[in-house]
Amino acid sequence: MAKNQKSVTDLVCEHIKKQKLLPIPVQTLNEEAEATRYFGGDLKEFLAAAKTLGAKGIFVETLYLEDDEFYYDSGIDDEEYLAMNGADGSCTCGCGENCDCKKGDKKKSKNGSTSSPTEKDDKVDGVLLEPEDLEGLDLSLLRPEIAKFLDRVGECCGVRLTVPGVDHLEVEIFADWYDEFAELVDEASEIIEEDPNGALEQVEAMFKEAEKAAKEADEDKSVKKIAAHPPKKSKAKK
Repeated sequence: MAKNQKSVTDLVCEHIKKQKLLPIPVQTLNEEAEATRYFGGDLKEFLAAAKTLGAKGIFVETLYLEDDEFYYDSGIDDEEYLAMNGADGSCTCGCGENCDCKKGDKKKSKNGSTSSPTEKDDKVDGVLLEPEDLEGLDLSLLRPEIAKFLDRVGECCGVRLTVPGVDHLEVEIFADWYDEFAELVDEASEIIEEDPNGALEQVEAMFKEAEKAAKEADEDKSVKKIAAHPPKKSKAKK
């Protein structure tokens, strides 16, 4: 960010003050402990709603771009993943402890569907992947443009505004560059969710191409080195 350039937080706070409301800086400590209602309009509509609700001030929380946003997140935790796939010893078909329906060998996906290893032929090394199997994959491998935002990690990317009350009314406002970043992340995530095997094949093909290019570059350097240093001529005998 250029020096003296105002952040999204500064701009939003100025706008709140113009509406004769007090911006109150806050930090979220426990999101699960609060009841929240997400506002569906823009900043102007949000502030109008805040006035209607009788708010005297607005909680303002600055949001920052974090490095884990560059990696695929399936939305399920490790325990849920293990339970879904029977790795915790439970049956994935829901028949109970005395399961004999032979469905326990099938793998349940995040969307609730099941598939067995023989149902599809388009697999990577004979394995049918689910989106959660690619948890933590670097999304810039599928959308290289994402990498240009790495130098913005830790930078203010937006604000979360909340109207104080029993049911917190909340809206998030983001910088234009973050909207572009989020769109690329969504595109890369969709590639994984629509075809996990195809996504992995795309990444593997890219690595092979990179290795090939690096090898060719090394060979080219060795040829130039030989050309630049020809063998010395031996001195003629007198």
